[in-house]
Amino acid sequence: MRLRLAAIVLAFVASAGIATAQHHGHHDHGSHGALPPDPRERVAFPPDLAEHTLANMRDHLLALQQINDALAAGEPDKAGQIAEQRLGMSSLRLHGAAEVAGFMPQGMQEAGTAMHKAASRFAIEAQNAGVTGDLKPALKALGETMAACVGCHAGYRLR
Repeated sequence: MRLRLAAIVLAFVASAGIATAQHHGHHDHGSHGALPPDPRERVAFPPDLAEHTLANMRDHLLALQQINDALAAGEPDKAGQIAEQRLGMSSLRLHGAAEVAGFMPQGMQEAGTAMHKAASRFAIEAQNAGVTGDLKPALKALGETMAACVGCHAGYRLR
């Protein structure tokens, strides 16, 4: 069961990355051609907030990895706790979301809010999975969390 779950999660992450790259026209150009210009909207943050935001995003990635590890270990409650504390709506103060939101375009704000809400939904569904054994709703919410990350990174970049 654990290996099957880990395989499902890894397949989902890999397919999401491939689909996003194909959707945005990113292909391996190797050394045979120049890369196309980056179409993402540049977002200007003050330098200290840019560093803070990038550190938060790296922590988001670490949290996602730890969530996957917890799920693979058969610990959905632990995965839910990590999600809520580090990614969910409860984490907004920790990340200084109110301070950085004023520098974000509306779409970037919406993607961030969608990610935080989806992470909180995942936390609830992960707790439910600990009782019911049904991981499908939790994995769906985790996928929505990661999709919000992918969508934001596909549309925006910090200067």
